[in-house]
Amino acid sequence: MSRNEQVLDSSAVIDVAAQWLVETPRAQRSRPVIVELRERFGLSAIDAGAAIREANVIRARSA
Repeated sequence: MSRNEQVLDSSAVIDVAAQWLVETPRAQRSRPVIVELRERFGLSAIDAGAAIREANVIRARSA
């Protein structure tokens, strides 16, 4: 897999994780969000942070 494919792959997973965050109420998340994203989606800590930022953008656009 080329570097560009890895970046696209990572970006797609971040988008999926962000959407999951938006759709999943906090009460249904049993662990801290960074830990949950890393384990559920295989993200690095930096990518988990990117997913959180993206989820915040999605929420802001829908408000």
